[in-house]
Amino acid sequence: MPKLACVAGEPSGDLLAAPVLSALKQIPDTANLEVYGIGGPRMQAEGLRSDWPIETLSVRGYVEAIKQLPAILKLRKELIATLLGEGRPDVYLGIDAPDFNLAVELALRQAGIPTLHLVSPSIWAWRAGRIKKIGQAVEKMLCIFPFELEIYERAGINAAYVGHPLASDIPLEPNPSEAKRKIESILHLSHGSLNGTIVSVLPGSRGSEIELIAPIFFEAMAELSSRMKGQTLHFLIPIATPRLRAPLENLKKQALEKNPELHIELLDGEADIVLEAADVVLIASGTATLQAALWKKPMVISYKVPWLTAQIMKRQGYLPYVGLPNILCGEFVVPELLQDDATPAKLADALLDWLNSPSKVNQLKSRFEQMHQTLRRPTGLLVAQAVAQTIEAGKGRAKP
Repeated sequence: MPKLACVAGEPSGDLLAAPVLSALKQIPDTANLEVYGIGGPRMQAEGLRSDWPIETLSVRGYVEAIKQLPAILKLRKELIATLLGEGRPDVYLGIDAPDFNLAVELALRQAGIPTLHLVSPSIWAWRAGRIKKIGQAVEKMLCIFPFELEIYERAGINAAYVGHPLASDIPLEPNPSEAKRKIESILHLSHGSLNGTIVSVLPGSRGSEIELIAPIFFEAMAELSSRMKGQTLHFLIPIATPRLRAPLENLKKQALEKNPELHIELLDGEADIVLEAADVVLIASGTATLQAALWKKPMVISYKVPWLTAQIMKRQGYLPYVGLPNILCGEFVVPELLQDDATPAKLADALLDWLNSPSKVNQLKSRFEQMHQTLRRPTGLLVAQAVAQTIEAGKGRAKP
């Protein structure tokens, strides 16, 4: 039985890899593939045996990673030892998490194990020097954005554009009314309860994000509500992982104590339906901003990291923007309020600007429709085919 080892380091990687594992079942040569490594609930639902918890790797930023470093290094050492020993795979697929996966891929490739990597590190945004290590560690880079191919071709690294799986999962035409009805059903609300303006709020999927940015988002919600007094606002917050429910419930309780008239609803998961229903979105920088763009939503992107992390990132960055919609459009099509600019008043101002500018919203939707068409490829199948082809090509290789 052929073996695939794969590692996703956080919920966004879990989301990207699940369609790949699903597509592998449809290819005759990989239908009975043994799949193991590290992944979240979506990958596990598609047959992955996750031998280590994904939460160990789900950190963001230098300072945060330093705190978690001993556990990460221990896990990486155990993983490499396993994959070079009894758990030797026919191919390794790293999903994003470049700081972790590239080191694993380098060790495996040096031992003769083929390595694929899904999601290029952001070498076009910062730390461009990593491309040399990528060339040593990765047999084939699977790019989710079209402009990345040229970078790898110039460096002489084998690469393919596979599109972004979210672009296939999300329909080209949203249906906000139907999404509202579904949310009313999930929350056991009567039909029409969500009439009014829907503000979807996505404060992140990590504990550190909830600590740093979520309190400001809740204050911004209160600020926006006071600016729009007399109008009905509904704030919808999808909870990315179960462990984040308690801190978000606590923030909701504090917000309602200060302003009992706020309408705040928390939903377990359901980010897509919450985004589809939205009139405007307040969102932490990350993969979710691309989801919001594919749902054609006006948004305000924000983020806060510890001061030291911000200084290090600032010195290594090359682009003037951090949000994926702006990066893909090559300009500031949506506002970014980061660090000291991430204040409740400024966030409320930016949200209100979208709500008061329907013509600007329509222009943004047109840009996002073009982006959606470009990113729409059978990503899961294309990556699965790359895995299958690599396994087939490796049949003639000598085993150690």
